[in-house]
Amino acid sequence: MKFAYEDLSEDQFEKLIVLLCQRLLGMSVKGFAKGPDGGRDAKFVGTAELHPSRVAPWAGTVIVQAKHTNGYNRHFGEADFYSTKSQDTVIGKEIPRITNLRKEGQLDHYMLFANRRLAGNADQVITQHIAKECGLPEGSIYLCGLEQLELFMKQFPEVPGLAELDPVDSPLIVSPDELAIVVEAIASHEVDLSAVLDAPPAERTSYEAKNALNNMTSEYAAALRKRYLKDTAQIRAFLAAPENLEVLKSYEAATEEFHMKIISKRKDFQNFDAVMEYLLDLLFQRDPILRQKQHKRLTRAVLFYMYWNCDIGEVADAEA
Repeated sequence: MKFAYEDLSEDQFEKLIVLLCQRLLGMSVKGFAKGPDGGRDAKFVGTAELHPSRVAPWAGTVIVQAKHTNGYNRHFGEADFYSTKSQDTVIGKEIPRITNLRKEGQLDHYMLFANRRLAGNADQVITQHIAKECGLPEGSIYLCGLEQLELFMKQFPEVPGLAELDPVDSPLIVSPDELAIVVEAIASHEVDLSAVLDAPPAERTSYEAKNALNNMTSEYAAALRKRYLKDTAQIRAFLAAPENLEVLKSYEAATEEFHMKIISKRKDFQNFDAVMEYLLDLLFQRDPILRQKQHKRLTRAVLFYMYWNCDIGEVADAEA
């Protein structure tokens, strides 16, 4: 069956890759550890068992990287992963690390695993780029994307089981689908979210009390209120309109999922500022509609409305 790599945490994905590399290279593969430059590498020293083949295995020191994203249908060729115009990419940040390890004699071969799709042209272009920049033979570089990962999971079906991918250890993951329906509907109907209201909408649990209950910092709460409070009445009116009943159902489905998932993972975040920003980053990663420039502000406004309207986050029992 297809594995939902995007729903794993970074640690879970790394554990999966270590177990896989123990089959491809050998049982002495050491798990991911943070280096002095902040990067996390797995390492193998010796002669590989299977990679790239039994007949001509790699020998020496192999450095392994695992790059995980919570986004749906992401690709190696996207600008955040590889670009000739910017070094602020996954590959751009790897180049100096590989170069330094190579100069210090601590890297003979390099493997990079990512839960992204890897087209043949991207594989060739990125491999050639790494080889040129790091002085590493192309034959000593291996990029592995989703398609090959799926084949490996079939070839080594025991690996996912050994990884013990406990849902309790998974990150806060929500589906963007229902929220995307709401955002797109509001955007397509050109609801005026720019008009400044004469009076703010009625509150349930007071904003100050809700912020204290949820440990949202005063600075973040003030910024949200200043930017998005004026939008809440228009969003409420749009969702309450009889002709928008199906959109309201999508909104309710989204808030129910968000609220329950936040409750289950709230302890993983220092404050509610981090919860909100994490959710936004996740939603933008996972949905092409939400991450469109013209929809990003509206997505933030709707998420604030969920919080302001007490649909997500803790509320005072007496007033809830």
